[in-house]
Amino acid sequence: MSDERRTLVEEGTELTGSLRSTCPITVRGSVDGEVTAPSLAVSASGRVKGKAKVEELHSEGEIAGTFEATTIRLSGVVRDDTVLKAKSLEVKLASDDGLVVAFGRTQLEVGDPPPRGDDAPGRRKGGG
Repeated sequence: MSDERRTLVEEGTELTGSLRSTCPITVRGSVDGEVTAPSLAVSASGRVKGKAKVEELHSEGEIAGTFEATTIRLSGVVRDDTVLKAKSLEVKLASDDGLVVAFGRTQLEVGDPPPRGDDAPGRRKGGG
């Protein structure tokens, strides 16, 4: 058995409110609220709705809301009006076990923010 500590929301469990942990969080049940942790794993049976701020998000289940992470790996369902903010995004479109990513109305922000002002592509610096 692994010595790695983990916060687990098991199948059949519904949590509403804020969930904060210094350990990675695995959701097999349902979370509706705010999640803060080093990483968040949403299993195929799991669902997270609300806000999450983590270093790494790996979702095989269903997510909805606003998710900020350095790395996001998706192979599940992304519901309408979801915002994903990440430095890198990996999407697994299909696999032998039938996982498919389905995007509703979603806002994606991947990579570093675009340059603004004089640094924007197509703009010349200086007079003219």
